[in-house]
Amino acid sequence: MPPPRQLALALGHDESFAREDFLSGPQNEAALKLIGRWPEWPARSVLLVGPEGSGKSHLAAIWASASGARTTSARLLEETSVPEMLATGALVVEDLSTWHLEERALFHLLNMAREDGCHLLFTARTLPGNWQVALPDLASRLREIPVVTLEPPDDALLRAVLVKLFADRQVAVEESLIAYLVTRMERSFAAARAAVSALDREALRQKRPVTRALAGELFRDPAA
Repeated sequence: MPPPRQLALALGHDESFAREDFLSGPQNEAALKLIGRWPEWPARSVLLVGPEGSGKSHLAAIWASASGARTTSARLLEETSVPEMLATGALVVEDLSTWHLEERALFHLLNMAREDGCHLLFTARTLPGNWQVALPDLASRLREIPVVTLEPPDDALLRAVLVKLFADRQVAVEESLIAYLVTRMERSFAAARAAVSALDREALRQKRPVTRALAGELFRDPAA
């Protein structure tokens, strides 16, 4: 079957990051259990690794609510701001990689968190073994951090994600539409977000409901 065309995302809706709105399955069960075990973690720093849209930020938000953690992006880390970031004793660092990363700031953060007994939750799209780290001591510290991976969804979880994404936009849909999308899209949360966004935007443009028929028009093979 042909994949959906890539369309720009529509903005302007709220997505719930509450615990009750997290959709669990075999692909993310270990990560969800880890978040629920806090503060009884295997280490004070842990790393969630998974593809875009796999639920890392949702899990991080659940943990931040429970722990009082602040949240920042890895690319915004600065050595001088580390004490303030750790003021609550817990910190979420999103999108960790070596691109646009101040390595000394991250090393300082890990050291200070260890000294002060703070908890750190990192998220990343790739495993640390794939990163190019210039500071040997930092590379060593990163290898010590326990890693929990989130896998792409199966059909059941993908169906549930699609329903939730439509619900977040206050769009009621029929099962026939969900079944149609699941059989024609890439198995990823990012693809689900793109498909829902494209359908919602096209429905608004045409002033039509979001239906299986609209999806058939929008995602049909351009060469057909």
